[in-house]
Amino acid sequence: MKVCGVELNSNDVNVCLLSLANEVFQLPDFRSRRLTLTNINSSKDLRYFQQTFAKLMADYKVDKVVIRQRPMKGKFAGGAVGFKLEAAIELIEDLDVVIMSPTDIKESLRRNPVHIPYAETGLKVFQETAFNTAFAYLMKDKYAPKDE
Repeated sequence: MKVCGVELNSNDVNVCLLSLANEVFQLPDFRSRRLTLTNINSSKDLRYFQQTFAKLMADYKVDKVVIRQRPMKGKFAGGAVGFKLEAAIELIEDLDVVIMSPTDIKESLRRNPVHIPYAETGLKVFQETAFNTAFAYLMKDKYAPKDE
């Protein structure tokens, strides 16, 4: 299964492709690490962003896109542009998109920690949240707590 983890940050979309096959994780080569919406007030640019994202997912045969959920209000609330980008991604036809809460990500990572230092993955620092999102999604049911 190939999962693309997504972190929305202002007008940037940080991405990380992670695959799991036969109990082995891989970080396949991926031509993009970040996509940016350059003109936030242009519907033409938003459509271009959406088409670029859709093409990237199709080219790499991504099974699922997992977006890290952002709060709607409060100190760490997501901005309007981020919600625009999120909607653009969610509305891509034939793309399976899931929103995963930070609490669920944290819980999955607590139960299933990453066993290598992040620095050894070869990813950029700004991709760490996207990586953790993808990893947490792939592992969320793997070692879930058993009902008592």
